[in-house]
Amino acid sequence: MDFAQQAMNLIGEEDDDDDQNCRNDDVEEDEEHQQKQARQSSSSSGASSSGASSSASSSAGASSSAASSSRSSSSNHSRSSSASEEDNENDGGEVRSRDNSNINHNRSSDTNYNNDGKENYYENLDEEEDDKDLFGSDNEDYGKTPVNSPYPVPVLPAIRNTNNHMRGGFGRGRWQHNNRGPGLLPRPGPYPQRPNFGGPKFFNAPRDERFVSELKFSKSEQTLARKCIAFQEPCELACYSRIEGGDVFFDDRSLRLFKRVITQDIGFDLNEGFDTFIPKKDLGSEGFGDLLACIRSKNIPLQNMHFVILATAYIRHEPWEMGVHKRNGVVYLDVHKLPERPQSELERRRCYWGYCFESLATEDPTRGDGEGIHHVDANVEYCSVLKTKLGAHRILMGAEMDCCDSTDDGRRFYVELKTSRELDYHTEERFEREKLLKFWIQSFLAGVPYIVIGFRDDGGRLVRTERLRTKEVTGRVKMKNYWQGGVCLAFADEVLCWLYGTVKENEDYILQFAPPFTRLELLQADSCPDAITDHVDQL
Repeated sequence: MDFAQQAMNLIGEEDDDDDQNCRNDDVEEDEEHQQKQARQSSSSSGASSSGASSSASSSAGASSSAASSSRSSSSNHSRSSSASEEDNENDGGEVRSRDNSNINHNRSSDTNYNNDGKENYYENLDEEEDDKDLFGSDNEDYGKTPVNSPYPVPVLPAIRNTNNHMRGGFGRGRWQHNNRGPGLLPRPGPYPQRPNFGGPKFFNAPRDERFVSELKFSKSEQTLARKCIAFQEPCELACYSRIEGGDVFFDDRSLRLFKRVITQDIGFDLNEGFDTFIPKKDLGSEGFGDLLACIRSKNIPLQNMHFVILATAYIRHEPWEMGVHKRNGVVYLDVHKLPERPQSELERRRCYWGYCFESLATEDPTRGDGEGIHHVDANVEYCSVLKTKLGAHRILMGAEMDCCDSTDDGRRFYVELKTSRELDYHTEERFEREKLLKFWIQSFLAGVPYIVIGFRDDGGRLVRTERLRTKEVTGRVKMKNYWQGGVCLAFADEVLCWLYGTVKENEDYILQFAPPFTRLELLQADSCPDAITDHVDQL
């Protein structure tokens, strides 16, 4: 075979490959058309007839395969024989006839393999579609479901609102008077219902017959913070002492000296001396009479002077009560002690721990070195009479002082002693919000520059001590936005302005802060304490 024949054979084989690719594409199109016809047929006989027609068309046109392997093989053999006869007539066609027969044989085998796999694949798809049929034999119960439910439509009972009878009918719906049952929509309006509104305990209850006036807490903290109320530094005018037995002297004999080495007593058991503890007695208006007696002894004028409580600006859960009496243009505020439930053993011990720390932190000339605490009497006290000015109101008050210290130049100043449970992550916020507020008010109004706090554990053992400057306490809580000292002063100014403009001359009242802790109430009182009446008569 020469070079020209090899070139012809190579070119012929490439042409055969191109013909094979074209025929494969035609076969795939015919197969897809055949499968579409097979899906549309509803019986197996129809499918076989379509397969026969397809085989006939494939043998006549020599461009498509049969539906089965036997038909494809017969058609391919006939195609190969006819091709060999045509090649025998031409010169040198033996090689090409063999190559074409091999190509046709391979093409027929590939076509049979592809047809078998695709037919099985589409048969599986048909089976899956039959399984997913929602209206097949597996969903007979669904087809038997009745259109109308045999169960009745539930109807909710009407909700009876006993608080607001004048604001519509019963129930919670927007359409109350229809034949479809009570509505389920909420009452229209952008404002939620206020807590405890309309409760029979406070709002709808009959108002006290003694009621005179009220001061509602309508102003917010931001509004009070914008008010700048001037406060004059307290100035001490007089003092008096109460000793064991209840006798009162207008001097400082009961004043104790602060012990600067209190840190050496860390670990001291504050339960020591509890068995001999004498609790404080409720003197009632007698204590207020001792203050007035001290004022008379010093000839202190009382024009337009008041006594006031400031902690209510933030602490809204602790009730209190005081008597209000106006004589000769002076308003007297006498704090009343509210009845308390009986204290438990632990509560009495906690109360004693504060008095024991005061004895431990002060110098006692009657107690020797190393001697323990014994015979603690809570009735022994020293009080200072102070005057100050809050806004336009002049205030004269009496404040109990725990102890005193002195500077290097001999100037005396007072120190406030307090006890508290050791702080942790959970109790620190409440301590700074409530306890530290009370400590600051008591020390700020009395002009006490220092506060010494003794922290103890749950068993009453002293753990540590801490000294605070009164003027630095507000800065400690300012960054945390717990409370503001200026808001307390502004609130006190509001109360005094309302009170002084409401009370009348020679009349007696009771000012109370009670649940629901939303207002101050001024009630009419029956009488005036004898201490105030005697004081006015002696002026």
